[in-house]
Amino acid sequence: MSAIELALRAANSIGDVTAEAWDACANPPPGLCAESMDGDSSLLPQRENELKLGRGYNPFISHDFLSALELSGSVRARTGWQPMHLLATDDKGSLLGAVPCYVKSHSRGEYVFDHGWADAFERAGGSYYPKLQVSVPFTPATGRRLLARPGINSQGVRAALADALTDICRRSDASSVHVTFPTHCEWELLGSRGYLKRTHQQFHWENSGYSSFDEFLAALSSRKRKTIRRERDDALSAGISVHWLSGSDLTEGVWDAFFEFYMETGSRKWGRQYLTRPFYSLVGQRMRDRILLVMAKRNGRWIAGAINFIGSDTLFGRHWGAIEHHPFLHFELCYYQAIQYAIEKRLHRVEAGAQGEHKISRGYLPTTTYSAHYIANPALRRAIDDFLARERAYISAVGAELADATPFRKG
Repeated sequence: MSAIELALRAANSIGDVTAEAWDACANPPPGLCAESMDGDSSLLPQRENELKLGRGYNPFISHDFLSALELSGSVRARTGWQPMHLLATDDKGSLLGAVPCYVKSHSRGEYVFDHGWADAFERAGGSYYPKLQVSVPFTPATGRRLLARPGINSQGVRAALADALTDICRRSDASSVHVTFPTHCEWELLGSRGYLKRTHQQFHWENSGYSSFDEFLAALSSRKRKTIRRERDDALSAGISVHWLSGSDLTEGVWDAFFEFYMETGSRKWGRQYLTRPFYSLVGQRMRDRILLVMAKRNGRWIAGAINFIGSDTLFGRHWGAIEHHPFLHFELCYYQAIQYAIEKRLHRVEAGAQGEHKISRGYLPTTTYSAHYIANPALRRAIDDFLARERAYISAVGAELADATPFRKG
């Protein structure tokens, strides 16, 4: 960074940054994000390269999505998510880098579990909260976290942002910094800057150039193929029809129905709901062409739905809900319809959210995801470092075992 001087500051709202400036770092136009995030990137196969570098449009790190969370009241100090976005500017005031960061007073809504770390530290007399959380709230989807405007200094900007986070942690009363679901290259960079490296597992569907859902089924073993066909038939056997809604289809009436599903299912599954009703109106207005609602209708009324966000090459499944319960309807709306949409739109993959080994039999394969953690207290850091070494080995072994259980025909 000898060629450029950075000024670093924190913003208490993403509204302090223009959408144009933020998105120039978060989602630069195609062809402008090919700078060397990884010196060996040209050696990687194209699709793996894109995934590791986090290239392409990611809806969750966009100004539209993050500002909708804040403006709707879903993210704010009272919910335990106080925005404190880190910004890096040059001597002319131009934004060169940004980090979506939050001061957390709890560990909910993150999908990377550190409750055990918090309990142990507090039993030993420490204060685990507040902590700094670098993430997209309530969203377990991989994407860039150290957002740098493309250019010859972009790698240096990312390193400066990583170091600034640890400096803020040391100078404040925060116990730690947690960067969740970064890209693989960011994970490696953070590890080189003193962060502890953690791995996790999700299940993603990969498009091998299928021309139809039937062609995808043909790649599966006979038994799995028959099971999926039966589940799809059973899911709609009660006179249920499925509808893809996007763009101008996303009316306030549709959002009212979907929010009812979200509240009904969320109260049973999580005990509380993170997202407010205004959030859906805001993203529906700002990102309507980047949203796919898969909605189920029976007897003339909406009864269930799943929300997906559309990236440049990935369909991101987020959450679903229902007010009527029918066998396999969850699988149909969340997994099979997502695969069908990805095939028709020629998307490379479907990310169907966190956890869920049941996804394997439906064609979703085990995929490693990442997080990085800076722990200020030396004793706590040593204990967590030892735990993560064993956990990484376990995640690797489980992933290899699950990969042998895929439903695809051998050979």
